[in-house]
Amino acid sequence: MELKQHANQIRKNIINMLYESKSGHPGGSLSATDILTCLYFEEMNISDENIDSINRDRFVLSKGHAAPALYATLLEKGFCEESVLTDLRKVNSPYQGHPNMNYVKGIDMSTGSLGQGVSCAVGMAISNKLKQNDYRIYTLLGDGECQEGLVWEAAMAATHYKLDNLCVIVDCNHLQIDGQVETVMNPYPLQEKFAAFGFETICVDGHDHEAILDALKQARMVQGKPTVILAETIKGKGVSFMENQASWHGVAPSSEEREAALKELGE
Repeated sequence: MELKQHANQIRKNIINMLYESKSGHPGGSLSATDILTCLYFEEMNISDENIDSINRDRFVLSKGHAAPALYATLLEKGFCEESVLTDLRKVNSPYQGHPNMNYVKGIDMSTGSLGQGVSCAVGMAISNKLKQNDYRIYTLLGDGECQEGLVWEAAMAATHYKLDNLCVIVDCNHLQIDGQVETVMNPYPLQEKFAAFGFETICVDGHDHEAILDALKQARMVQGKPTVILAETIKGKGVSFMENQASWHGVAPSSEEREAALKELGE
């Protein structure tokens, strides 16, 4: 029940900050919310005590345009200031449209260009292996992002270096800015493709907290190769008029839409 409450508040935070900024990406932020909730409130070793330490788990938001979901999660975790709700994308604000590790506590990598984040995560996992650190690296991609060749170069390296400390999660909401992912440039079947690259593959309902946590537990048991969790999600999850609508990829809600969304989320 606690995870559901966190996820619901994170969704409210997303709606509020996008309304205030008058721009941003609600669809992919809402689809990723349950994944981030499970990572930050159950799975990852990250807290106020170790936030500045190298000896903790790391998260890289490779689908960097979903920054509102990450900011909202960090706010719920207590790492972000309340000002994130009003300052997203404002001039001189640390809360940029894509995550910047130089300005916001708890952000482990600056991302934006698709495919860049997962590549950085691979490098971080290699570094951990060389330094014999035992913390883990998690990275979240979009399924549309998997159209990028850089993703597969990173996947090849992850297997080559036997990065069993790396867990890649794909937010499979099947929509991107131009429409259906499969229509724009079909990267599926992702399970077979990642398996061919040498990954342990796990498929899961990306809105079922217990299933997500079980998948993450399975990933920790894998040895000698990286793991990918393919999370089936709904773009715009939690707000009925945003769900499964490509038009809500990068549009902020109006005052009326904000009110309707928050009412659905229980405010």
